[in-house]
Amino acid sequence: MTFSEKLRAAQARHLSWLCVGLDPDPAKIPAGWDVVAFNRAIVEATRDLVCAYKPNLAFYLARGSKGIDELAQTFATIPRDIPIVLDAKFGDIESSARGYARFAFTELGADAVTVSPYLGTDALAPFLEFSNRAIFLLAHTSNASAREVQDLLVAAHKLEALPEPLSIHVAHLAAELRGAGETGLVVGATFPEQLHDTRLANARAIFLIPGIGAQGGSLRDAATFGVNADGIGPLINASRAILYAARDQNFADAARIAAQQLRDDINAARKSF
Repeated sequence: MTFSEKLRAAQARHLSWLCVGLDPDPAKIPAGWDVVAFNRAIVEATRDLVCAYKPNLAFYLARGSKGIDELAQTFATIPRDIPIVLDAKFGDIESSARGYARFAFTELGADAVTVSPYLGTDALAPFLEFSNRAIFLLAHTSNASAREVQDLLVAAHKLEALPEPLSIHVAHLAAELRGAGETGLVVGATFPEQLHDTRLANARAIFLIPGIGAQGGSLRDAATFGVNADGIGPLINASRAILYAARDQNFADAARIAAQQLRDDINAARKSF
């Protein structure tokens, strides 16, 4: 089963485009819970409401070797019919990229990873050697200063055309990549115009859309422009708004309520256009 097939099946089974980010902060986890137990409780509370989970590598690296073990244990808590995207934003030369790809896909068993396209196609090729996996290229991220680099005008993809934003150039690049794996794009909901323009530039890419929830991105635009030409919905990510919906011992129940509300809000937005 390809990544897109696995994602499509999860979206249909759970009527959901919601992706939950598993970004545990020990300072925010209720007393008496360790990282793995906390993540397991979140997964058990939301597993029928999501289309994917997205652990962010940084939150585990911050805890050293213990954190890497916690990450592997977290992967084991997630049902295998739900895609897992390792959010690591890998980006290095080919030999290093090969090591990152092996870590993510062989050692952890991730279904997809986020990667930076800044080093060019030879740094992306090792990830695309893995069949039934996917990469999400950073096109236009959701953070406030994303425009400082991602909106810079560069030579157009087509030589006769006018200069285009770097994020759009990345969208065109993603459409041309070939390999055993698939290529999607990270496009933040906090920049609706760029979300729209990126979809026009690449009709078939699956979108991973951060910026909903705590960052205040546009849910309507995410639902409108997120779906691709093949009818596969985006992975609309929320982390803090779900993980820390409550900071007491009822956190899992609160996470479920928050996830269900966001899933339903996404579905309402889907029906409104």
